Amino acid sequence: MEKKIYWSLFIYGPWKMYLAATVDGLCYVGSNHKGFEELVTWVQRKLPHHLLERDDRKLQPFVDEFTEYFQEKLTSFTFPIDFHGTPFQQSVWNVLNEIPYGCTHTYSEIAELLQKPKSVRAVAAAIGANPILITVPCHRVVGKNGKLTGFRGGLDMKEKLLDLEKEPSTLKGVITHVK
Repeated sequence: MEKKIYWSLFIYGPWKMYLAATVDGLCYVGSNHKGFEELVTWVQRKLPHHLLERDDRKLQPFVDEFTEYFQEKLTSFTFPIDFHGTPFQQSVWNVLNEIPYGCTHTYSEIAELLQKPKSVRAVAAAIGANPILITVPCHRVVGKNGKLTGFRGGLDMKEKLLDLEKEPSTLKGVITHVK
């Protein structure tokens, strides 16, 4: 039986990105306004024996929560995630999931939380390899000086996500999900 990655195009207001999932959970979130080729390249590199298949129905639960997030009604996602990375990358991504909505951490703080204070560059590389943007909130990691630094989706996307999360007290009908 062939392994599949199901995908759909998420569009909400100015946001347009590809979402992809395996039967085990969301495995990929594309950059805002990047083409389908970004997803294809990731699949070829990380899961070369999987076939891509569009399935809007299977992706609907993910689309629903992303919509709530962009409507400022959701501060954390509940759907399952299917990480595809090295054990070190996955440990970094798990720490990213602990950064609260509306907050930021520095790369150094992430390294400290991992109890590997000298691994800031490796932490930064793992954050840069995060395939599940927004859900695994790498956009909440900033430079030591508080400035925005690298982000696969581009600094404009990172800035817009941080602005969206800036004032959690103004959230409309907030739904906070615990993972």
